[in-house]
Amino acid sequence: MTASTYTFHIDGMHCPSCSLLIDDTLQDLPGVVISTTSYKQQLTAVQLGSGGATLDEVAAAISALGYRAQMAD
Repeated sequence: MTASTYTFHIDGMHCPSCSLLIDDTLQDLPGVVISTTSYKQQLTAVQLGSGGATLDEVAAAISALGYRAQMAD
């Protein structure tokens, strides 16, 4: 299985618990190998395996929690 890592800039996190909520939610998506969110850096790194969630689905899951996600450069 080949996995690729993508980074999202997250707006709206207010505390370290926000990063835990994002990671817990993303790790429940199919194909997500690992999610690592940094409250201090306002970033989420998501490792996706083939055949799972799309980048749009990852962003939508983050948005459903009340945060704004966009691909980082």
